[in-house]
Amino acid sequence: MTIQNIKFDSEGLVPAIVQDVQSKQVLMLAYMNEESLKLSQQSGYTWFWSRSRQELWNKGATSGHKQKIAHMSYDCDGDTLLVLVEQIGPACHTGSYSCFTNPIEVKESNVAQAEQITDRFAILNELEAEIAKRYAERPEQSYTSYLFNKGLDKILKKVGEEASEVIIAAKNQDNVELASEASDLLFHLMVLLRERNLPIDELMHVLRERQGKPTTNKMR
Repeated sequence: MTIQNIKFDSEGLVPAIVQDVQSKQVLMLAYMNEESLKLSQQSGYTWFWSRSRQELWNKGATSGHKQKIAHMSYDCDGDTLLVLVEQIGPACHTGSYSCFTNPIEVKESNVAQAEQITDRFAILNELEAEIAKRYAERPEQSYTSYLFNKGLDKILKKVGEEASEVIIAAKNQDNVELASEASDLLFHLMVLLRERNLPIDELMHVLRERQGKPTTNKMR
């Protein structure tokens, strides 16, 4: 990305949409000027221009909730930026994972139409976003928060336990039990991916790369 291609407005600003690189949740909207954009490129962390304070600000400099930039791009008109980040802690000053937490009602007909075209894997996107929210906010009495607070070893232990439960359910030829245990395993695996900052998109990429290619026999 070259700054020469960015169309700053009359005040020398360009809106920057900040999105979680893993969950794809939109976290916030802020503004950059040429200086903050250069600082973002050079440091690898987000810098913005505060319109209210009329000064540069490094996101998370005081709170510790920094945004490590994974990728930056601009739209077809060059007047909006998209910044994919690894979010450390909540993105919103209120303590919420995302700034966009206030729903707006839409017409019932629109909702019904949307439900008719729901992706059958949409629940995975919702779960990934919810896990990311728990990772950032760490609410008390949350099992997911408990796992993150305990750390990697605890999460790995749970993945191992759930994998064993899947095997037992399959051996018992009980599909109801198998569906339940496989769901538990998938949930804990997604928690592990978040802990390791590995987007589920990477798994999809690996699967696409393998598609149609001969498998390797690892047995010797």
